[in-house]
Amino acid sequence: MAIFRSRSNAAQTPLDGVDVVLADLDGVVYKGPDAIPHAVDSLNRAAQSARLGYITNNASRTDSAVAEHLSSFGLHVVPNDVVTSPQAAIRLLAGLVPAKSNILVVGGDGLTSVVEAAGFTVVRSADDDPAAVIQGFAPEVGWQELAEASFALAGGDDGIPWVATNTDWTIPVKRGIAPGNGTLVSAVHTAVGRLPVVAGKPEAAIFEEARTRFDAKHPIFIGDRLDTDVQGANGAGIDSVLVLTGIDRAKQVLAASPDQRPTYILEDLRGLHEPYPATESARGGVTVVGDAAVRLNGTTVEIARAGDSSVDLLRAACRAIWDSGLAIYALDVPERLYR
Repeated sequence: MAIFRSRSNAAQTPLDGVDVVLADLDGVVYKGPDAIPHAVDSLNRAAQSARLGYITNNASRTDSAVAEHLSSFGLHVVPNDVVTSPQAAIRLLAGLVPAKSNILVVGGDGLTSVVEAAGFTVVRSADDDPAAVIQGFAPEVGWQELAEASFALAGGDDGIPWVATNTDWTIPVKRGIAPGNGTLVSAVHTAVGRLPVVAGKPEAAIFEEARTRFDAKHPIFIGDRLDTDVQGANGAGIDSVLVLTGIDRAKQVLAASPDQRPTYILEDLRGLHEPYPATESARGGVTVVGDAAVRLNGTTVEIARAGDSSVDLLRAACRAIWDSGLAIYALDVPERLYR
């Protein structure tokens, strides 16, 4: 998937032709309790020409709580605008166990409310004869809950179904980067020797839920992580935006594997409304984006011209490196590009 418009379409913005804008939350709209600069104004502007939906792997809150949080920043959001990983997970679970079954839940209100709304009975102990385990992130999840899940899942691959809302290794919070649901799932995996069925990004279930709910024909998805957001959107056939305000930054995108390369790279969400630059190939193996130029000289990446835009320089470097077919560890990359 290319990250640049062709020269003939150089004046287009990432939003041209888009009917639904889907956005991740942590690292895209907010970080901890605070809105990310320019995110709210940019999304409200996008809402003038497209439907907005929000997709989150974070299973700790309900769609109503998320909508209220987003509205407090000045966005116009109702609960149905929010697609959560528990909502996608419950669709998977419904296909694995009988209706009204006992379900051992590892997680908080964002997960238990969805399980109950689907007609299942929430239990917290392996002794309550659960038909399945469903696991999602909540800050209060501790050893006891993980142990109960492990007890219930004893039996390896012949045991009861196990559904995880998501497997993000980390979650951004106000004080920094903290362990995410993937670390908690990994703890249970270590104990039971098996893996769960996963609903959240980068798996297809959550994107299918969003596509269906919003009747999206030409959506775009905005995220801050390559391994969940970009990989998931790419796999679902949706144009992907990596915004450099969250987890993954220049160093990670330069080294992105083919399935994790975004359609667009933006410094912040103002870039949704700006013409996306064309890429050009110049003499001497130089890749040019805007007034930035990068050259691959053997296995050395050289900055031929830095230009005035750091994000254009990054775009040019990504294109040069990705098109080379060489692994990032085989290249000598100047520190300026990945800092």
